[in-house]
Amino acid sequence: MQKAALGCGVILLLVILLTVFTAIGIYNGLVGSLQGVDAQWAQVQNVYQRRADLIPNLVQTVKGAADFEKSTLTEITEARASVGQVKIDANQAPGDPAQLEQFQKAQAQLGGALSHLLVVVERYPDLKANSNFRDLQAQLEGTENRISVERGKFNEAVQNYDTRIRRFPAVLMASMMGFQPKPYFAATAGADTPPKVNFDFGGKSAH
Repeated sequence: MQKAALGCGVILLLVILLTVFTAIGIYNGLVGSLQGVDAQWAQVQNVYQRRADLIPNLVQTVKGAADFEKSTLTEITEARASVGQVKIDANQAPGDPAQLEQFQKAQAQLGGALSHLLVVVERYPDLKANSNFRDLQAQLEGTENRISVERGKFNEAVQNYDTRIRRFPAVLMASMMGFQPKPYFAATAGADTPPKVNFDFGGKSAH
């Protein structure tokens, strides 16, 4: 009788230990996935900030052109300011879809204002000879491409994380452990394509 009880106790202990180690493994895996999302979000923020940092230099460069349209400069300056009003932690990916949507709309507005500015700039061919302007061309092209790449990587990281918290047996514990789904960047019209930065005055207009 005592041996049977002892055997049941050992089995119960093994089950408890197995459950504990399984829970630890699931938790550590979810933590790793969440950290991957946050790390990629920081990269997204970095490239968007890089674009924002380039805009004042662009504005100063084109402002020197005679009779340059002030309304266009105001548009891009205000759009840049509106991006700064969207408060999101630079190192922690947003969990609220509405918050990410607000951030995305502000960035899209800035991208549209930037594209409009570059279209207007084509009416001022003297700017093409400006070395600062040429440098900005290369930097903006690279930045817009990086934005597209990093957004894609962010969505991949979110997909991996969201899939993990929905898989069995993690789905049984994820919510209790505080792991909630993260939103994606929406593939709205034009949002997945970086604005075309085109300073070729002899070619087609930028879009």
